[in-house]
Amino acid sequence: MKTYDKQFIGGVWREGRGEHMLEDRDPYTGEVLCRYRSAGLADLDDAFAAARAAQKEWYALAPARRVEALERLWHTLDANRALLDECLLREAGCTVPKRAYEVGESVNLARYYMSFPYLLDGKIQESDNPGQMNYIFRQPRGVVTVIAPWNVPFILALRSVLPAVAAGNAVVLKPASDTPATAFILGELFQEAEMPAGLLNVVAGAGAEIGDALVRHPGGDMVSFTGSTEVGKRIGSLAGGRVCDVSLELGGNNSMLLLPDADLEKAAEKAVFGAFFHQGQICMGLNRILTLPENHDEFCRIFAEKVRALKAGNPADPEVFVGPLINHAQVERFEALLASTLEAGARTLVEGRTEGNVVHPWVLTEVDMSMPAACSEMFGPVVSILRAKDVEEQIALANATEYGLSGSVFGRDVYRAMQVARRLQSGMVHINDQSIGDEAHVMFGGEKQSGVGRFNGDWVLRKFTTEQWLAVTSSE
Repeated sequence: MKTYDKQFIGGVWREGRGEHMLEDRDPYTGEVLCRYRSAGLADLDDAFAAARAAQKEWYALAPARRVEALERLWHTLDANRALLDECLLREAGCTVPKRAYEVGESVNLARYYMSFPYLLDGKIQESDNPGQMNYIFRQPRGVVTVIAPWNVPFILALRSVLPAVAAGNAVVLKPASDTPATAFILGELFQEAEMPAGLLNVVAGAGAEIGDALVRHPGGDMVSFTGSTEVGKRIGSLAGGRVCDVSLELGGNNSMLLLPDADLEKAAEKAVFGAFFHQGQICMGLNRILTLPENHDEFCRIFAEKVRALKAGNPADPEVFVGPLINHAQVERFEALLASTLEAGARTLVEGRTEGNVVHPWVLTEVDMSMPAACSEMFGPVVSILRAKDVEEQIALANATEYGLSGSVFGRDVYRAMQVARRLQSGMVHINDQSIGDEAHVMFGGEKQSGVGRFNGDWVLRKFTTEQWLAVTSSE
């Protein structure tokens, strides 16, 4: 894989000026892919200054010119699929299905957001004051600070960067320390597509060194963060301290409800994907499956058989569905939560094992909401099956968590399934499908501790813009 050991600021690749030397490692082999010096506080100043200057020139362009530039970026991304695929394999440990999804969806996102320069609509309203007319203009916020996670690193950076830029903003992007190369590739694509220098700046570094300063920096006009609820709370607090708006897409603890008329074969097939896609390191992934007395045993039999057929190991192997966790610290965290759950009385339906950073799938039964595997965001390859006495208890169990990101309801009576879904405290619910899903034009976002704000479509356009009222009175 190509080495990315420089920061991207003002259209120039340069050495970071931080205190720490950082390593980018392959989570499967442990190989050091590159070493680089962290961005420092002076780099943040330069990045925000470059973004501010670029944004003014960018938004001054006619919408048609901005669309042309975004179209070049789309073609450039499409032409570099192989580069991104290799990076996601080596840096993030993504299996073939995960890489195919992330690369393909990234190209789709780039194509979709090309239209945004034409969508900054306004409004004209009558006034009660004689001779006055009210004009409402929609305009960019200015500079958007984007902080991306390591689990779906390219899409979850792109999902904020592209709509922000397409709406007329500039961006300062900080990737996760485990996956910096995906963000630097995005900078490379901006450069290759001849996007204005400084429109996107990428600063990679240790959160302890630049994280708080990035959020507090007066050069940013809003913060878009995707990551854990714990970190999101701190970012919200820091941003609130300077009255800066935020978009926070945070953690999840998602349930699949199997109603009395659920198709158990189809539900099991979908649950395998929802629980173990990218090793369970997906905020929308299934943590819990809520069964009923009449379908519990049969579902467990079907589901266990499908899970045991999954292959875990080298993410480069096309037959492997479960690859490595991102690093050994995540493995240790996962195993500690799993051990606590088993000690509390959970039973093993499918027993996994750990080989390096690869954790083979686990399925647990006899779990209750006091156990870590049920009440925590596990972010690893385990799913808990909880047996409810009736549908009312299923709904109560689904809602008995601080999270509210995504969910799933299975039932042949679709209207009844929809009525159940409406009672779930979740921003998104999938009927007769698993809980992982995203479409560029459809609202995305959670409730409770799962986040603030909405992504995609018109929702993200409005989040990354602001409105100004001009009250115009006749001079006569």
